[in-house]
Parts: sequence; structure tokens; C-alpha cells
Amino acid sequence: MEAIVLQILNGLDKGSAYALIALGLTLIFGTLGVVNFAHGALFMLGAFCAVTLSRLLNLAHVTVDPTRKDFLGQPLKVETPYVHEWFGPETGAAIIEWSVPLSIFFAIPIMIVVGLAMERGLIKHFYKRPHADQILVTFGLAIVLQEIVKFYYGANPIPTPAPSAFAGSFDFGAAIGLDPGSIIYPYWRLIYFAFAAVMIAAVFAFLQFTTFGMVVRAGMADRETVGLLGINIDKRFTIMFAIAACVAGLAGVMYTPINSPNYHMGMDFLVLSFVVVVVGGMGSLGGAVLAGFLLGVLESFASMTEVLELVPGINQIIIYLVAIVVLLTRPRGLMGRKGVMEQ
Repeated sequence: MEAIVLQILNGLDKGSAYALIALGLTLIFGTLGVVNFAHGALFMLGAFCAVTLSRLLNLAHVTVDPTRKDFLGQPLKVETPYVHEWFGPETGAAIIEWSVPLSIFFAIPIMIVVGLAMERGLIKHFYKRPHADQILVTFGLAIVLQEIVKFYYGANPIPTPAPSAFAGSFDFGAAIGLDPGSIIYPYWRLIYFAFAAVMIAAVFAFLQFTTFGMVVRAGMADRETVGLLGINIDKRFTIMFAIAACVAGLAGVMYTPINSPNYHMGMDFLVLSFVVVVVGGMGSLGGAVLAGFLLGVLESFASMTEVLELVPGINQIIIYLVAIVVLLTRPRGLMGRKGVMEQ
């Protein structure tokens, strides 16, 4: 029982990242009909927003402390972060420590601007082009963004720790009535799952219960008719692209304590997320979320030692095997619209 619960938790952790990225991909495909291979790069940019804010908060200047001496007997030179001077040592230290959660507010305007620039500057020119053209141009854009990040931040992963309050682990076993200490799980991974659940719920609530969202859903179903009603649906779809970019960016921000940001992390998640979208059904938001968590849990169970002893390497291919089975039996995916991907 402990092993099963632990693998479910691991699967929900992985599935949270898959679901958030796939949700943004599906929003873009469902509204604009664009296969966006640069979406993984948006996840990576979000992670590096957290890195950037952490570095900015740690900017310091050198001051001389006459009350302290170095090994030569000279007044000691110390680095004092600017936030310590602006807000006081205690508050400044707390701001630096909580840089990852604070990066959410830092990343939102950046990701919105990046999304708008990407859609208006490049992707709008490929709306009526074949999907192969869209894949090529967005994949090329992803490589460009990846190399820019590599140039400025280097090729090595950059550790970005969570606040010390969430650095430990939670006795999940005791919380659900099992033996204390049987299931110890990191706090931040649980927080990431909760964050993903809130983000997914917020996107669905926005689309379901707001006038803007209802118009967007109507435009996804029948773009021409909505346009004939005098609604500028293209403008709304552009805003949805920015929202999708923001979702991917925030997913990357909160993932930084789990996986140290590196320039190729977007590509690592991109292929898996596209598999998730295809399995869930192209254009189906619910399918993307369901498939994200489902495939995350399957991958987690396939990583168990007992399974790997029976089928070595199955954890590396289980998602693709599931995708093959689903596409052979149901080409439009688990929850895809009829006719999509069935031609």
C-alpha cells in the first residue's frame, strides 16, 4: 500500500507539469489552430524568470565594517544586498528566501509580453499555413530561445531552492492513517500539485463562467459565426495565446525547486507534453489535463524497481506505448472532438 500511494504521489507530481504545459498547448491549438512547438520554451523561460529574480534580489554592494577585522587586521569588507538596506536585514533576508513564490508576480507580465510578441510577431503569419510549416517555425523559435538562455545563463543547471519553510518532507503516511514514516514526501512537490490544481481550475473557471471565456469557447466551435456577430475574435484569441504562455511560464517558475533550471528543460517536457495532448485529444482541454495526470501516474509506476526488473527500460517508453495504443484504437484521442486527427 505504501509503495502504491508513493507512486501515485510521484505520478501526480509529474502529471502536474505535463497537464499544465499540455493545457497551454491545447488552448493555442483549440483557439488558433496552431501547433506550437515553442511552448516548451515558454516553460523554460518561466523557470529562468525565477532564476533572474533570485539574482536581482541578491545584488549587493561592498561596504566596510570597521567593527570587524579580516585576517590581516584590516576593516572587513562585506557584501550587503540592496534589499537588506531597503527593507531591513530580516525582511530583506525573507524576501530573498521567498524568491521563487515571489517570481510568480515577476513572471506574469514578462510571460504575457513574450506571448503577445510571439503571436503578433511570428505565429499570426502562419495561421493558414499547413501544420508542418507551423511545427518547423515554432521549433526553430524554440531553439533560438534555448540558445539565448544558454548564452546568458550558461549550460549548467542553476539550483533555485524553495523557501526553507518548505524544504523538508511531510509524513504523508501518518496523515492518511498508515504507519508514521512509511511515506515521506517533499513539501514542495505537494505544493506544486496544489498549485497546478489551482491553475487548472482557474483556467476552466475563466473559460466557463466569464463572458470573455464563453465568447472564446464559441469562437473555438464556430469562428466565422462569432466574427459575423461583430466580435473581434482574433483579438480575444491573441489574449488567449498570452494566457497560455503565462500558464506555461508559471508552471516553470514553480518547478524550479524540483528540477534546477537548465536551457534544455523546455525540450525535455515538450515532446512528452505533445504526446499528452494527442492522447487526451487535440483541442480538448479536459482531455489534456486527464491525459497529463494519467500518463504521469503510469510513468511513475513503470519506474518501480519490480517493474524494471521484469521489463528493463519500460519507464522510458511507457508513455509512447500508451500513445500508440490510443491512436490505433481511437485516433482523435481519449476526449478529442469527432473528426480531429481522424482523416
